[in-house]
Amino acid sequence: MQAIELNAEIEENHEIHLKLPDEIKAEKVRVLVLIDDIETNERSPRAFGQFPGAVTMSDDFDAPLPDDFWTDDER
Repeated sequence: MQAIELNAEIEENHEIHLKLPDEIKAEKVRVLVLIDDIETNERSPRAFGQFPGAVTMSDDFDAPLPDDFWTDDER
């Protein structure tokens, strides 16, 4: 199975016409149609501080790790 992405327009009579690349051989296939409004599918810019308090960090975050972390010694 493979997937290709093509942009298409839905005509007034609710038909979609696609021209597949030449390397696609003629055979029976299953076609899935995803309706996604391309013109309004623009992502909004990320805003700093959008999720305050969503991530927490321990007070000893910058503390050195113990030697057994690096040497894998379990004593």
